[in-house]
Amino acid sequence: MNGAGLPPSLVEVATRQVRAEVLSGVFEPGERIGEEALCARLGTSRAPVREALRLLAQEGLIEHVPRRGFRVAVWSKTDILQLFELRRVLERHAIDSAFPLPADGDPLREVRAALDRMRAADAAEDLIERDNAHRRFHAAIVALAGNRQLNLAYEPILLKLQLPMARNLRTEARISQRRSGVRRHAELLEALECGDAAVASDALLRHGELAYLDLDIG
Repeated sequence: MNGAGLPPSLVEVATRQVRAEVLSGVFEPGERIGEEALCARLGTSRAPVREALRLLAQEGLIEHVPRRGFRVAVWSKTDILQLFELRRVLERHAIDSAFPLPADGDPLREVRAALDRMRAADAAEDLIERDNAHRRFHAAIVALAGNRQLNLAYEPILLKLQLPMARNLRTEARISQRRSGVRRHAELLEALECGDAAVASDALLRHGELAYLDLDIG
């Protein structure tokens, strides 16, 4: 991470560019990401581009195919369903562990802040920042449990799900009202604010994170 006021490095610029193109659907699952073309578009050398691709491969957004270079990661429908199921299990465990929430302070501060960032990004039509705030929102729910190992277990699942999560939100915005995704998360926050673990867990089950993905789930 750069310190405050420092310009982004070439690696950061390349990472943001490819991440934005993958999440927005410019690159389709399985599509090859050509290093030379990317270097030409960014006006940079291969070294920062290769490091950016390596970092994105660690996130699970792209994958390296021996002797063929990098391509957008391909997740089967079963993979995606299983990852979302793991996400739900960990989130429900976090809620069961965290509730009742502490009476002092504002234990939901980070959840609320992530929703505010998500709302602001949506209003600005900054889809990448909305995606980032979306993931922070769910990470903040799990963080309520105060369990470091749970946070560490949850993080890679969120990274692997960032593409289907982004596509669900974007498809929802296209075929429904643009702010529907933000409203769904506001409703989840309201359920958390009730202070009842059963109410919050039920809200998670009705959250709709799969509603706009073509996964043949009926």
